[in-house]
Amino acid sequence: MAYSLGKLRRSAVLMTHGPGSVVDFRSGDAAISAVISGLDSWDWDFKPEGLKNEQVIFEERLQKKLGVRGFRLPPVVNDDFFDFGNRKSDKAISAVRFPGWLQCPDCNNIGTADMWMEDPGKAGLYCASCSNKRSGRGDKAYVVPVRFVIACEGGHLDDFPWHWWVRHEEGCKNKEKKGFLKLESKGAGLGGLILTCPDCRASRSLEGIFGANALAGYSCSGRRPWLYGSYEDCDLTPRVMQRGASNLYFPVIESALSIPPWSDELREEIGTYWNDIINADDDDRVAFVKMLSRGSLKKTLESLHMTPEGLVKAIEHRKVLYERIIPEKLRDEEYLKFTSGINTAATGEPGEFEIRNESVPEMLQPYFSRIVRAVRLREVRALRGFTRIKPPGDEDDVNISPLSNTKKDWLPAIEVRGEGVFIEFNKDSLRNWENDNFVCEKAYDLNRKMGEEWSKKYPGTVPTKTITPRFLLIHTFAHALMRQLTLECGYSTASLRERLYICEDIPVSEGMAGFLIYTSSPDSDGTLGGLQRQGESKRIEPTIISAIKSMEWCSSDPLCITGMMAVPESFSIASCHGCCMAPETSCEEFNRFLDRGMLVGHHDNPDSGYFRGILRDL
Repeated sequence: MAYSLGKLRRSAVLMTHGPGSVVDFRSGDAAISAVISGLDSWDWDFKPEGLKNEQVIFEERLQKKLGVRGFRLPPVVNDDFFDFGNRKSDKAISAVRFPGWLQCPDCNNIGTADMWMEDPGKAGLYCASCSNKRSGRGDKAYVVPVRFVIACEGGHLDDFPWHWWVRHEEGCKNKEKKGFLKLESKGAGLGGLILTCPDCRASRSLEGIFGANALAGYSCSGRRPWLYGSYEDCDLTPRVMQRGASNLYFPVIESALSIPPWSDELREEIGTYWNDIINADDDDRVAFVKMLSRGSLKKTLESLHMTPEGLVKAIEHRKVLYERIIPEKLRDEEYLKFTSGINTAATGEPGEFEIRNESVPEMLQPYFSRIVRAVRLREVRALRGFTRIKPPGDEDDVNISPLSNTKKDWLPAIEVRGEGVFIEFNKDSLRNWENDNFVCEKAYDLNRKMGEEWSKKYPGTVPTKTITPRFLLIHTFAHALMRQLTLECGYSTASLRERLYICEDIPVSEGMAGFLIYTSSPDSDGTLGGLQRQGESKRIEPTIISAIKSMEWCSSDPLCITGMMAVPESFSIASCHGCCMAPETSCEEFNRFLDRGMLVGHHDNPDSGYFRGILRDL
């Protein structure tokens, strides 16, 4: 039976509420917890299948990197498509009830979903006996999802093993029939939560369930509930987690900016006919397009102001450019566009990418070489999987869980149109600073710790990231500038996002050393123009100076500046929520690899900061 549970924003389906995530809903007075189903359900419930669907987008550079032919937007659902549990429409994102264990708030019994009562057409389950006792009050004792589930680093998700944990007495019939248990709060903390079997009277508290070895001896089931009960072999030991824990779901997002020549509307206008035209024989391609121009492509050619011959020529040129795309170098191409020194208006390039170069204020010239206003941007973000317990970003495809049972030629994605400011560091000053022995030792120490942690998680492999002074400096300053822009422009902290361009390899313009701060929300924040205007020379100077000054002091000092506030797993030094940290949706590195000492100086070497010269002159 299908029920209407609620609505999700498209952007949420790509971030915190994607396939495999656990989401809380309300159905009347009942609390419902469910795991969002995989991409197979999109094809089943939202036809036509695949890229034949009308809600698709394209970004050739990102498609080649991810090995797909296009992207699908999270489907938009019509209102009132459920009626007494029966579908009026075949368009919906599905979810599966999870966890399968629920608890009565009155009698404290816990049991699986099939052990409770339900009313036809309603998703809420209730305890029959306790509801009868409430008869005078006129409401039902709706059961609530239990707080604890288990997961492993392989991405598997399952119910907490309640019967295994309670340790039944020998011969207990309740153990065999998997009946009700009782979970009562008799004191503070987990030690006060007592699990009891009503038959054999076995009892055990939940003290220590979050420990790494709490489930030692219990094998992971390999369950994947978002793939409709799919299982796979797994030799990992699962961990106990809270149902709403932030580390239960980390989306693996890949993104790309639409830059010339990929920023025009040619691919979008051609739509589903693109692959047919591309795959046609070279000798027959013009004749094929002429045939389509008499029907399906007639309006398209008119809107593009092209003849069939002109369209074929443009597509063949695009095909040649596509073959030249290097999937590992997408950011290099974007960086070269930002640092070309050419305004897009001067080139006459149409489409979704428009930049304006600004002169660097005199006071900032020793530190920055280029400031560019991104007047118009389009970013496509695609979800290619997710991880549990540990965030992605350090490994290629290690422990990334799939979104579907079989690999598809598309992935879910959203497109964001907005604006931003790009800043490039002065490479001469940067090279002099990053060769300083003190800052090198700081970065080396963090890199060593990360390498040791990597070896524990992935024995026999080499880390794919290296922590360098340049990386710490640019990443931390991007956070500082984001925080300052939220104060001066009125943007919410979650509506801004960083895009880092950091590489010390030659030959890409002698390495990359810059970043883009841009609007990352698909709502009105991305269309107001206030952010890119802040990149004007007369505006950006006081903003940057204020951002640097704000990093001199933190409300958690002196603990923060000495590194005592930093979480070890973040591989940061001077960083905490009072100074450097940003919303995780705004940071590419999940608030790792931060050190404001690289900007303003460390407690044991005040002159080690890249911007100490600015602070001395103020």
